[in-house]
Amino acid sequence: VQLVESGGGTTQAGGSLRLSCTGSGFPFKDYAIAWFRQAPGKEREGISCIASSISSTYYSNSVKGRFTISSDNSKNTVYLQMNSLSPEDTGVYYCAADPKTYVVSGTFRYGMAHWGKGTQVTVSS
Repeated sequence: VQLVESGGGTTQAGGSLRLSCTGSGFPFKDYAIAWFRQAPGKEREGISCIASSISSTYYSNSVKGRFTISSDNSKNTVYLQMNSLSPEDTGVYYCAADPKTYVVSGTFRYGMAHWGKGTQVTVSS
């Protein structure tokens, strides 16, 4: 199982970025795919999850209305469109995968089976 994140970078407050998570080595469309982030000095936070096989998504309160998760199973890729970014969104963003699709209900925040290495997002004020 391999997960590779891309699309991180630096932007100003109010800007947008789109992260990508491309998976291989597992039946991508049958897994729950989630995004986590970790800011310096803070605990890792699960912010969004998608289980395309059951047409379900989840957003944490901290990103709801600003971030959108989507999946292109033909490309084994999940996207996280991030709009209205603020400096509080700065951190390393990780994608993760789990065969238990029910975790999309919210329990993904407590752990996932497979992880990527992360991509840095920096939002300047």
